[in-house]
Amino acid sequence: MSTTAITVLTVLLSGIFLLLGSAKLAAVPAMRQAAAHVGMTTAHYRLLGAVEVAAAAGLLLGLRITALGVAASTGLVLLMAGAVVVHLRSGDPAARCLPAAVVGVLAGAHLVLLVGA
Repeated sequence: MSTTAITVLTVLLSGIFLLLGSAKLAAVPAMRQAAAHVGMTTAHYRLLGAVEVAAAAGLLLGLRITALGVAASTGLVLLMAGAVVVHLRSGDPAARCLPAAVVGVLAGAHLVLLVGA
């Protein structure tokens, strides 16, 4: 069961971060607006995009090399915690922080499953 859960969470999380990270790297208009909203430059947002794409790769490679999956999940938990803080400091309502919080919890569940496997 845990192997299936790990695989499902890996595919889900890597898909989310590959998509969002790529959009940040490409600096699509919605991502440029999001960066400006929280007071970040496009260059900094692109850097976050690169981190997200690298994390997606780490998650997928973690299916074979557990330590990479653990590192990627840990990084994503920290990244999403930071995202929640940045949104709150920008004056966003709690509902605007919810996607980052949910994805952070999913990354945390992935981490727990990997460490327990």
